[in-house]
Amino acid sequence: MPNVEKISVALTPEIAAFVRDAVESGEYASGSEVIREALQDWKQKRLLQLQNIDELRRLWQEGIDSGAGQYKDIEAIKQEARRRLGQIPQKDA
Repeated sequence: MPNVEKISVALTPEIAAFVRDAVESGEYASGSEVIREALQDWKQKRLLQLQNIDELRRLWQEGIDSGAGQYKDIEAIKQEARRRLGQIPQKDA
C-alpha cells in the first residue's frame, strides 16, 4: 500500500475484540483493514452531515427571505395544525 502513514490508536477492549473477531473470521486480512473501512464509513457519514447542515442553512435562509409568515404566533400555528388534522374547526389565524 503506497504512501501510508502509520499511527497508533487506543481502543476500548470491546472495540478491540470486534476488530480481532473480524480478522479471525476471515472477513478482513488485518486490523488495519478493519480500521480503514471504519474510518472511510465515518468520513462518508461526516460529509453527509455537513451537506445536511448546509441544506438546513439554505432552507432556513429561504424561509427568512420569504418574508413574514401568515400566523401571528406559535399558538396560531398549533391551531392550524390541529384543524388540518381534523381535531377542531377552523378559527381565524
